[in-house]
Amino acid sequence: MSLTSFVPTPELEFYRQTFSEHFKIERREDGVVTMRLHTRDGPYQLSVESHRAIGQALKVVASDPKNELMIFTGTGESFLAGIDPDGFALEEADLEYWAYEYAYKDGRVNVSSLVNDFEIPTIGVLNGPGAHTEMVLMCDITICSEDAIIWDPHYAIGSVPGDGIHSCFIEILGVKRAAYALLTSEVIDAKRALEYGMVNEVVSRDSLMDRAYEIADSIMKQKRVIRRLSSQIVRRPWKQRVADDLDGGFGTQMFGHVAKKEFVHSRTRVDDVADSFGVDVNE
Repeated sequence: MSLTSFVPTPELEFYRQTFSEHFKIERREDGVVTMRLHTRDGPYQLSVESHRAIGQALKVVASDPKNELMIFTGTGESFLAGIDPDGFALEEADLEYWAYEYAYKDGRVNVSSLVNDFEIPTIGVLNGPGAHTEMVLMCDITICSEDAIIWDPHYAIGSVPGDGIHSCFIEILGVKRAAYALLTSEVIDAKRALEYGMVNEVVSRDSLMDRAYEIADSIMKQKRVIRRLSSQIVRRPWKQRVADDLDGGFGTQMFGHVAKKEFVHSRTRVDDVADSFGVDVNE
């Protein structure tokens, strides 16, 4: 017998409760786990606290060997409903500290955990309009609702578009389309997202999760080792993209943030920009 024992991995009930303020986490008997972002049971609102929770939750869920496939989605009629009114008070109180903790470390962890920590297939379900859609677009398979909108407002609000969405856009869209989308804050509807290859299917809202589970059922037909090894094959381009430019993009955005000495996470500013682009986040 070994002189040491295994360190226990987190159990579902533990992390379901731990992250309940940020995620609704459910798991079927076959190991298909669903992570649904929310803020107070409604669409996700960005804050320093909720932003950190994403990477923390992803790492824990990825470490549970009982999870066999992960579905990642949002809540309600939008994927991201804008900014928590007081969600960046911590940053405003200590910009130097949170420029690293929030704008550099946490953001990098969120994206890299999705790509590097999961040894299982992932399905992203874009349930409506919103920013930071890289969290669903960088899943192995992505489906979206008919009213989904993909856009990156960073440049429009005076921020460098370098915090993960840039890696996603460049990988999927290519250099020219990505540059246009990032520098103009192009609004990409579901039809165009399908044409661009950003999503695999466009599905009616009422059928969205049913279709996600149908795809999961198909993937789950193969043996565990085949599923897990295959996910590493199809995810290799994302791993290379993350290794090549994720850190540099975040570092560049952070430098711009500090150099300007201006807070860019203003709810009013983001809402005004959304209105000017005709984006309704249905808060």
